[in-house]
Amino acid sequence: MLLWIVLIVLVLALFGFGFTMHVLWYVAVVLLVLWVVGFFMRGRMGSGRSDGSRR
Repeated sequence: MLLWIVLIVLVLALFGFGFTMHVLWYVAVVLLVLWVVGFFMRGRMGSGRSDGSRR
């Protein structure tokens, strides 16, 4: 009986870990896309100086 409980807990833990890793891949892809868009938008906005002084 104890063996079945340990087996069920192990299966649930591995399933939870796999599901978490799957979700984290989607989060990583979304963050990468946002970073790339922000990188290109910052390049189009100018030099990054907001005070208007150019030397």
